[in-house]
Amino acid sequence: SKAEMGHTCRGTINLATANITVEDSCNFIISNGGAQTYHLKASSEVERQRWVTALELAKAKAVKMLEESDDSGDESVSQTDKTELQNTLRILSSKVEDLSTCNDLIAKHGTALQRSLSELEALRLPPDSTDKIKQVNERATLFRITSNAMINVSLRPEDPAVGKAPTSMLSAVSPQACRDFMLLAQTHGKKWQKSLQQERDQRIRLEETLEQLAKQHNHLERAFRGATVLPASTASTGGSGKDLCCPAKGDLSDEDDDNNEFFDAPEIFPMPDVMGHKRTGSNISGTSSDISLDEQYKHQVEDTKKEKRTRIPYKPNYSLNLWSIMKNCIGKELSKIPMPVNFNEPLSMLQRLTEDLEYHDLLDRAARCESSLEQLCYVAAFTVSSYSTTVFRISKPFNPLLGETFELDRLEENGYRSLCEQVSHHPPAAAHHADSKNGWTLRQEIKITSKFRGKYLSIMPLGTIHCVFHSSGHHYTWKKVTTTVHNIIVGKLWIDQSGEIEIVNHKTGDKCILKFVPYSYFSRDVARKVTGEVMDPSGKVHFVLLGTWDEKMDCYKVQLGTGDNGAEARPRAHEAEDNRVLLWKRNPLPKYAENMYYFSELALTLNAPENGTAPTDSRRRPDQRLMENGRWDEANAEKQRLEEKQRLSRKRREAEAARATEDGKAGLSDSDVPPRCPPQALTPLCPPGTPYDPYKPLWFERKKDPVTQELAHVYKGGYWESKEKQDWSLCPDIF
Repeated sequence: SKAEMGHTCRGTINLATANITVEDSCNFIISNGGAQTYHLKASSEVERQRWVTALELAKAKAVKMLEESDDSGDESVSQTDKTELQNTLRILSSKVEDLSTCNDLIAKHGTALQRSLSELEALRLPPDSTDKIKQVNERATLFRITSNAMINVSLRPEDPAVGKAPTSMLSAVSPQACRDFMLLAQTHGKKWQKSLQQERDQRIRLEETLEQLAKQHNHLERAFRGATVLPASTASTGGSGKDLCCPAKGDLSDEDDDNNEFFDAPEIFPMPDVMGHKRTGSNISGTSSDISLDEQYKHQVEDTKKEKRTRIPYKPNYSLNLWSIMKNCIGKELSKIPMPVNFNEPLSMLQRLTEDLEYHDLLDRAARCESSLEQLCYVAAFTVSSYSTTVFRISKPFNPLLGETFELDRLEENGYRSLCEQVSHHPPAAAHHADSKNGWTLRQEIKITSKFRGKYLSIMPLGTIHCVFHSSGHHYTWKKVTTTVHNIIVGKLWIDQSGEIEIVNHKTGDKCILKFVPYSYFSRDVARKVTGEVMDPSGKVHFVLLGTWDEKMDCYKVQLGTGDNGAEARPRAHEAEDNRVLLWKRNPLPKYAENMYYFSELALTLNAPENGTAPTDSRRRPDQRLMENGRWDEANAEKQRLEEKQRLSRKRREAEAARATEDGKAGLSDSDVPPRCPPQALTPLCPPGTPYDPYKPLWFERKKDPVTQELAHVYKGGYWESKEKQDWSLCPDIF
C-alpha cells in the first residue's frame, strides 16, 4: 500500500532531500547524497527540461509539507493519507462549532422560556395576559426550531410553528449540523473499523499459522519417536545406510496424509557406510561418524566412478518454524540473509544452472537443421525445457561461494562438457560455458535477485543467454522469465513461471516470442501454458508453438494461402493435427523422487563425487555434502564457518585495494576513489558507495559482448588443460 512505501521500498530517494543536477543536454542526475543515485537520460533537451522542472516543483512541495509536519513519526504515512486526514479533521471541527452554536442558542432560549413560564404562572390572568401568552408561544416555537435544526427533524415552510417564528431567528441556526456530524463520523468510523478488522484478521491468520506449525512440529516429533529402530546386528553391518532410503512419515506431499508411510522392500538399496548418515538425537549409529570428510569423499569416488548413481540419501524429517525466519525477510533481498540448510536442496546454484543441459539433444537436433526457422523452433523448445525441473523443486539451492566452480564432463557419453564459476558474490552472479562436439556452444552469466513479498517469493534472473551454432554461425540470445514461489507461509508450496522470452537470431533476424501464461484461478486455460510464434525478419509467422513448460512443446507449421497472413492462418494450423510436430517432452522422474527432493536423473548425478575435479568444485563443498548425507545440524555449523571465511577474505581484499590506492599503485579513475565501485562497474546492482572488491575470476574474464553490447563474463580457457595436467595451483582455498 502507499503507506508502506516509506519504509519497505528499497532504492527510493526522498524528494525533500534530493539533489537534482543537469549533466548535459539530455542527461540529469537525482541523488540523495548517499548510496542512492539515478542517472536518467531523456530523448531530447526539451524532454529533459520538462522532467527537471516537474521534479523541482515536486521537491518544493515535498519540502513545504515536511516543514508543516510537526510529528516526525508521520514519515510512514503517505502524503495522500495526511491530506485526507487533515480535511476530515477540518470539517469535523467546523461541525463541532455548529453544534456548539446550537447548544448556546438552546441554552439561551431555554432560559428565556423558563423565565416567561414563571412569569405566566405568577399572573392571575389580568387583561395583559394575552401578550404574555403570545410571548411564551414565540419562545417555545424558537426553541423547537433550534432543537430541530440540531437533530435535523424535517420542518416544512407551511408548518405553523415555522410561520410564527421571525426570519432572523431561523437564519441564526445552522441546519443539519448534528446529522452531518453523525454521517461524517459514521463514514470514517466504518473505514477505521475496516482497517481495525483487517489487522485483527491478519493477527488471527498468523496465530492459526503458528498453531498449524506447532501441530506439524509435534506430528514430526511423534513420527520420529515412533520410527522403527534397527536391530544392533543390522546397524553394525552398515544398517545406517538403509535408513537413508526408507520413506519416512510426514516427508511426502501433505495432500494425502494416509499415504505418507509406505515403501516396497525390494526397492531399498544399501548405501555405503561412508555416506555417514547421522541424525541428531537418533540412537542409530553410523559406522562412518569418525571418518573425515576427505576420507568419505575418496571412498565415495571409488563407489560411484563405475556407473552413474540413481539414488541419493532420502530427505530426513526435521521440524522447522518457517515463519520465525521468513517474517524478518519481508521486502528484503534473500541472497543477503543467512538461511539454514533446512530450506535447501543438496545442490548449488552452479549445479542448478548446469541442469539447463538436461535436454541438450534439442540443441544437437537444432545443429542439424538446414532451415534457420526450424532451428529456432528447437532452440525455443530448449529454452522452455530448462524450466521443467522446477515444477516440484520448492527447495532453494546453496548459494555458491565466491570462486566456487562446477564442471560436468559428458564428452564421451553425450558429446558436451560444461563449466560454471561464481564470479561475483554481491550481487551473486554465475558464469556458465558449455561446448559440444555436435556443433554448438552455450554460454550465460546469470545474476539472481529475489524478494520475499509475504505470501510469495519472486525470483528474477538477470543476464543474457547465448547459443552459437558452429557450422551456420547462427547466434541466438534470450533472457529468463520470473519464477514465483507461492504459499510461503500457509498452504502447499507451488511454483509458477510468468513473462515473455524473446529469442533473436542475430545473423538472420529471425525471432521467436514465447509467452509464459501465469496461473489464474479464473482461467479455463491449461495450467503452466506456453505459447510462441516463430517469425522471419519481416514479421511473418511461419511456426506456432504450443505446450506447457512442465510437460511438452508442440510445433505447428503455418500454411499460408493466397492473400493469407499469419494471424488468419494460425487457427487452421492448430486444427490440423497431422501438422503437429512434437519438439520436446519431459523425461519421467525417478522412482521415489518425492523423497529425493524431486531430483531428475541428471540432478541425482550432479553431486556424485568424481576424480580429478578442481579443489573449488561444488562436489567438494563440505556443508552441502553433510546435508546430502542427512547431517543437517553439522551442515548448518559448517555453512556458518564457510560464510565467515568468505567474509574475512573479502575484507582482506578490500583492505589490500585500499592500501594499494594510498600508495598510488591503483590505476583507477580519479572520479571514483577505491575502495568503492569503479565507474565502469556502476550498475543498479552496484550503486555508488558500494565497497570495491578487486576479485577477479579464475576461468572467466569480463568483456563487452560484440552482439548485445553488454558487459559479461566469458570463458577464457585453461580449465580443461589444468584438469588434464592436474595442476590446480591457481585455485583459491575456499572450503
